[in-house]
Amino acid sequence: MPREIINTDQAPTAIGPYSQAVKVGDTVYLSGQIPLNPHTMQLVEGGMAVQIRRVFDNLAAVAGAAGGSLADTVKLNVFLTDLGHFALVNEIMADYFKEPYPARAALGVAALPRGALIEMDAVLVLTADSFSE
Repeated sequence: MPREIINTDQAPTAIGPYSQAVKVGDTVYLSGQIPLNPHTMQLVEGGMAVQIRRVFDNLAAVAGAAGGSLADTVKLNVFLTDLGHFALVNEIMADYFKEPYPARAALGVAALPRGALIEMDAVLVLTADSFSE
């Protein structure tokens, strides 16, 4: 099955040898996003809530470039340098996702690229409804 590489200038460019996303059939694999401003490529300032929202916005931009939205997410992975922020992730996630919610894992990690406090990646499955949203 052919692969399609997904790129958008509405999300940070890759900071390594990887693509923002790869689409295979109706499945889209979104690479990890950290809270970089896509225009400056700098970490956003303003605390954890701002970082969480920036990551969701970056994921949403890549999902849109693939022809879908966050509503098409079937699996979300959340990487936190401090699991004490888990409740805040849940609170903000509710602003971006409605039922049925995707499957999700949340993992505590020692460090993330560029000193970020959070990183997320996702898997989307696009359906006919994806293209009418």
